[in-house]
Amino acid sequence: MTKLRILLAMLTLGLVAAALVVSSPASARTQDVVSCNTAVTSAPTGPATVSAASTSYGSVLVLGGSGPKAGCSLYMLTSDPRHAQSGAVFACPATPISALGGATCANDLWPALLTDGAPIAGRGVNRTLLGTVTRTDVVSGQSVQQVTYAGQPLYFFFQDEKPGETDGANLFDNVVSPTGTWYLVEPSRGRIAPGTAQLQLETFDGGTTQQKTWLAVSMNDGFRVFPDQPFPVYTFSKDSGHKSACTEQCALDWPPVLTSGKPEVIGYAVDQHALGTIVRPDGTHQVTYNGKPLYLYKGDAYIGALPPPFNTPGGINGDGASAYGGTFNGIQLP
Repeated sequence: MTKLRILLAMLTLGLVAAALVVSSPASARTQDVVSCNTAVTSAPTGPATVSAASTSYGSVLVLGGSGPKAGCSLYMLTSDPRHAQSGAVFACPATPISALGGATCANDLWPALLTDGAPIAGRGVNRTLLGTVTRTDVVSGQSVQQVTYAGQPLYFFFQDEKPGETDGANLFDNVVSPTGTWYLVEPSRGRIAPGTAQLQLETFDGGTTQQKTWLAVSMNDGFRVFPDQPFPVYTFSKDSGHKSACTEQCALDWPPVLTSGKPEVIGYAVDQHALGTIVRPDGTHQVTYNGKPLYLYKGDAYIGALPPPFNTPGGINGDGASAYGGTFNGIQLP
């Protein structure tokens, strides 16, 4: 099997040990079907076209043109460096991950969108936001250009099998380093397109022998092997006046809970009227609870369908944490 097929077997069947011992790259390559999840194995032969398409998350970036991957969704990673930091290490590198059968982030899991020449702006795309960043790790022995939008490198997702699928949307990912969240991208300004945030109550271990019920947000929306996973949310004591004091590095460690519209409640235990939004400095909308902005904690991220060390349940590890001049607290509800 190819590394990608091995990983798909891990996720879909849960047969991690069996998947890892099967490896015949030559025979498996003939079985691969060209689709959105095709791994990156060589340099591109022409310019990439980026277009916009309508989805349940609103208008988002997709691959344009008429090739076999046209219409496939494109994603950005919150912990990836921006184009201005091209000398930094990417959070989604092409480094083999032994626990995942040797698959890499930028080749197999989230194949980088590469281009030969300046990328082309398709329908609905702001051409001034298109750019490139040099990658020396994606294709062995070669420097290639990855497409960026508003400075953010763009990727496909290996579980999007056909155009129009958005399985990678809002995926809280602890495989990448540092931990980050994958989002679709809206075309007008290149901002995150998170869709409608959904809040609920969930029981987590708060570090004591007794589990407690906490306010949580549903993430990993369409990730079919680990969908709609709740993660606890936190408030930050330094926030005041309906403004977030957690930006830049703080927002990487404590990602804001984002929404594209009015947040919603799952079930009946959370007061819908307590939910609201504020506008962050980057123009995204952050969910609030009783006027207080809400955050995730990178230390809670996990993906239960993967093998160790990525599948260890996160629990609620940030409650009471002192960081960035304040304290982060979970919201315990009856």
